[in-house]
Amino acid sequence: MPVDALTSPRPPRSAVVVNPVKVPDLDELRRTVTDALTARGWPEPMWLETTVEDPGAGQAAQAVRDGAELVFACGGDGTVMACVTALAGTDVALAVLPAGTGNLLAANLGLGSDLATGLGVVLQGGRRRIDVGVVGDRSFAVMAGMGFDAHMLDATNDTAKKHIGWLAYVAGALRHLRDRPMRVRIALDGRPAFTRRPRTVIVGNVGRLQGGIRLLDEAQPDDGLLDVAVLSPRTLRDWLALGWGVLRRKNTVARMETYTATRVEITSKRAQPRQLDGDLIEPGRNLLITVRPRALLLCVPQPATDPDLAHDAARAADAL
Repeated sequence: MPVDALTSPRPPRSAVVVNPVKVPDLDELRRTVTDALTARGWPEPMWLETTVEDPGAGQAAQAVRDGAELVFACGGDGTVMACVTALAGTDVALAVLPAGTGNLLAANLGLGSDLATGLGVVLQGGRRRIDVGVVGDRSFAVMAGMGFDAHMLDATNDTAKKHIGWLAYVAGALRHLRDRPMRVRIALDGRPAFTRRPRTVIVGNVGRLQGGIRLLDEAQPDDGLLDVAVLSPRTLRDWLALGWGVLRRKNTVARMETYTATRVEITSKRAQPRQLDGDLIEPGRNLLITVRPRALLLCVPQPATDPDLAHDAARAADAL
């Protein structure tokens, strides 16, 4: 399917890949999405539900085979990442409909948890090709990490996330502030490897964490590079200084080193928790990440060429 099919006079065929566990009222969601699309002349979308065995990759691939030109991912981080994996390398666009409690790609698009804004972004027509990171047979759009960030995700209570959203991650973080640092070897492209004792290593394609906090200030979604942050706080004072520097978006942040590369390999002396786009994967001693430049066609707020994917997202609901 050529990319210009999405900008042609004919409305695109679409599919919704939805995690029913993350949606309080599936019938209401279906009515809202279908009504918004048909009001603009779009065909009624196909609906494909995820399962425990398949969190969305198989459903997204099925949608492509059935002729979808745009796939809505509606679920948590795992659902979105599964759709990214299935759609990377195709001309089928991915749209994010916020669901769950802490979707990282939705945060980087400025969508928050607002379904109307997510639909508005799609109907505005902003499309942009972005890079994806690759770990094994999975692709991610936002960031991967080893260490503290994955510990935090693992320690965050699902019930708390449902009631207070991304703030629940603060409680998970507090449980691991005093954990021992890792001992890792980091290899970037063909440069000599170096060793560090960080609390976490984060490799990002775009820069926002939960709550819209921008960690990787220089990250660009389509520059063909991965941005690497090595965080090495030792004490509570170090954590506070690091957090303050990130919030103030300082050029130099205490206890944080940054690099860029197209291939990043992190090797630890012992197995560490790991995450991709906010979704935990199995612990391991190694995390090898490469980049596929401009592999994913993504629905983004207008103007689609802005370096910040979240630019003017608040106005997207006006498109409905």
